[in-house]
Amino acid sequence: MPASTLTTFDDLAEQIGKGVHDFSTHTFKLALTNSAPNAATHDELADITEISASGGYTSGGYTLTSVGYSESGGTATLTTSSPFTITASGGSVGPFQYLVIYNDTSTGDKLVGYYNYGSALTLADGESLAITSGSGHLTVTA
Repeated sequence: MPASTLTTFDDLAEQIGKGVHDFSTHTFKLALTNSAPNAATHDELADITEISASGGYTSGGYTLTSVGYSESGGTATLTTSSPFTITASGGSVGPFQYLVIYNDTSTGDKLVGYYNYGSALTLADGESLAITSGSGHLTVTA
C-alpha cells in the first residue's frame, strides 16, 4: 500500500472525550469505499458508501485483530496486527480507494479515521493487499 497517514474524522475528539471508544475492549473494523469520506461531516458508518460485497468482502468490512492501546510518556497509541492483509477470494474486491476504520461496538458504528490509497484499486481473485500499522494508527497526546 502506498504510504498514507490516518485522516481522523473531526467528531473523533468529541467521541473520545465522551467515552464512546474503548480501544482496549471494543471491536474495530475496516470498511472499504471508493467515495471520498468527508472528515468534517461524516461520523458513523452509515455516512460511508461501502463497496459491494464480493470476493470475500462482506458488508461492514473486516474485523481488525490484535487491537492494542498503550500509553507511554503522555502519548497513547492505537495499534492492530501488522500487516493486516485483505485477500480477494472467489471473485474480485473493489474498486476501492479509501479504507475506513470504525468502532463496530459503538451505537451507530462511529468512525475513527481513514486511509487514502491514492487511486482506485481492484483486487482480482487471489490478490492481496497488506496494510501495515507501522508505529500505530492513531496517537493521542495529553
